[in-house]
Amino acid sequence: MADERLTGLSARLLALPVWARVLIVYGIARVVTTLLVLASAALAPENGRHGADPSILDYIVGWDGAWYREIALNGYPTQLPVGEDGLVQQNAWAFMPVFPMLARAMAAVVPGAGFGSVDVWAVADAWAWCAAAISLVAGFFACWALHALLAPRLGDGSALWGVAFLAAGPLALMFQVAYAEALFLALVLAGLVCLERRRWGWLYAIIPAMAFTRPGVLAFALTIALFGLWRLRHRRERPIHRSEVVHILALGAIGTITGFAWPVIANGVTGDASAYLDTELSWRRGWIGGDAGHFLPGEGWLQAADAWAGIWGIPAWAGYALLAVIAAAAVGMFWLRPVRALGVETRLWLASYLVYLALVLFPQSSVLRLLLPLAPLAGAVAAIPLLRSTRILILAVLTAAQFTWIHAMYGYGNTFALVP
Repeated sequence: MADERLTGLSARLLALPVWARVLIVYGIARVVTTLLVLASAALAPENGRHGADPSILDYIVGWDGAWYREIALNGYPTQLPVGEDGLVQQNAWAFMPVFPMLARAMAAVVPGAGFGSVDVWAVADAWAWCAAAISLVAGFFACWALHALLAPRLGDGSALWGVAFLAAGPLALMFQVAYAEALFLALVLAGLVCLERRRWGWLYAIIPAMAFTRPGVLAFALTIALFGLWRLRHRRERPIHRSEVVHILALGAIGTITGFAWPVIANGVTGDASAYLDTELSWRRGWIGGDAGHFLPGEGWLQAADAWAGIWGIPAWAGYALLAVIAAAAVGMFWLRPVRALGVETRLWLASYLVYLALVLFPQSSVLRLLLPLAPLAGAVAAIPLLRSTRILILAVLTAAQFTWIHAMYGYGNTFALVP
């Protein structure tokens, strides 16, 4: 009887326009996330990140949200902060300007929070609510774009379940706090939809916006480059026109140039040629100490394997073995049938983003958040035949994992290993 009711509900949901069904699933997920935040706040200990009984606003501007708010209120430093050891300390140059400035522009229409207001807290609070609203709306568009990517390949049912897994997954709080993740994800998925449908004009706006929202546009530039090579390889089955070649080359160049633009801007403002790199390494230094004074592509994973082995109290070789398993799993997943069923553009993005992470990432406690752009994999999970009968159970497990992540990172959040 329960299965029949569920089948009837699914049929009625799938009869709605796509935007409506996505909105319903997304809206329910947002209500659940809000309830989980309230539960976490009620259980928060005195020695937690925000103390006992924190407010929703505390969660909204927690961690990186505070950095984005600092940018909105005071801009970027013209002189890098340096500690007693002479090393660059953490500062706002690690964060891109689109998200905080967009929220500041929205906050300017709130009474008492206009440009030039002397009431700093009124501006700060208005900015926080506007930033959360941007994430909320961007999250919906990200889910809508995800459905557009998945439905033609996996079917409407699996696409909607993929949306549910994303909207209620362990990182769902990112759709309600002052982080740029939701906006970046919306831009990435919209960019993939445009690439798949050859809507070249939109990409000329999406790519620069992506570049100055958060790091990662170089992975999209690599996606375009690989897509161009794929088109050349298959040009006999589907001829490639001169205009398409021009767009691929131009968009790849724009993605590459804008991908390296922020370090150049930081250099121009601060007068320090390594301002951005030193700023990024300052976060890594908290985990591995002074050894973070240089950057080599891919080295971060080896450093992290050693660091996490020490945190977990296991031999260093075990950390490297775990790293090898993770790398093998990342490569092996592309041979899974549901992943192969995704569009070539989506698969190229997944591969490009994993390459990007392999080269630049130091995997700390925020690594799960940085995996959010791999969201199309949620649809692949939903399409696995053996798991179709357990989708509700999977959704329940994901929701439980969401509360675990929220409470660990925000309710407690008082150690290096609890940074979202």
